[in-house]
Amino acid sequence: MRIRILTLIALSFMSFSCTDEDDDQVIAEEPQLIIKFKFDPTQVRLNNIGQPSTVLAGNAAQSPNFNSISAHYLEFTPNALTQVGQGAILYSGPSTTLGGPNAIDFSKAKIVGEGEAFLSIPLKDVPHGSYEYVRVSLSYQNYNINVLASGMNYVGTLASFVGFNNYITTHTIGTNVFTVNDDKLQGYWAFGIPSVGYYTSGQAPAGATTVPNPIATTSPIPAGSCLVTGKFANNFVVTGNETKNVEVQLSLSINNSFEWQEVNFDGKYEPAAGENVVDMGLRGLIPSFTIIN
Repeated sequence: MRIRILTLIALSFMSFSCTDEDDDQVIAEEPQLIIKFKFDPTQVRLNNIGQPSTVLAGNAAQSPNFNSISAHYLEFTPNALTQVGQGAILYSGPSTTLGGPNAIDFSKAKIVGEGEAFLSIPLKDVPHGSYEYVRVSLSYQNYNINVLASGMNYVGTLASFVGFNNYITTHTIGTNVFTVNDDKLQGYWAFGIPSVGYYTSGQAPAGATTVPNPIATTSPIPAGSCLVTGKFANNFVVTGNETKNVEVQLSLSINNSFEWQEVNFDGKYEPAAGENVVDMGLRGLIPSFTIIN
């Protein structure tokens, strides 16, 4: 009898194990919406209202080499009349009031590189509909730029916080730790040249960050936000009958996105000469989607 009971118990565990494995398999095979970023230095360079833009006279710019990015908010919207928040909100990142007003909690931000999955959610959780636009609120950029100092060329790293308000405890460039423990409004930046141990930080003026919105006349964005808007070439349609994963690529224009005011008119960024950064905003968004297995 004892052997029989032990056998039944063993079979019960085997049964539970098989059930759990089957459940995991179902979850793994559930069609997903996957969001990834791309950084394109050749993509058209846009201004705040989504029109092609050139570098202003007296300024110079370069296309940075991106390391990583983060976003705080993602929304798919049906058309150009849809107001912010009235579309399908697919992601809203962690926020906090530790520094006072509501702010993005940088310590909990998801930071990814090009081609890495920023978000993966079941397609069944996306409201059925036809979506013409994507709106993504970018919050953090980390990239390398070329710098001229004392006649020498260096590669420096810039950490740029473009979210509406950012609560930052600490952040790093190389091995250097920047301790903040406070809110920082859009435009806070930190810069370092790790090869020579040089580090500094500062704050860009309010309104200095370009945020392209081609539907600004019908669907404006909140002041001080970095809610970049882009249009699908063909509407993204969700029917509820999807059986395969869908990958949405958010291609961001980094075409001369790092811009400064020249002192020495040589096209090289020379902070020691008093050349001040005037814009660090992304220069456009082109979303696209692919059905994958």
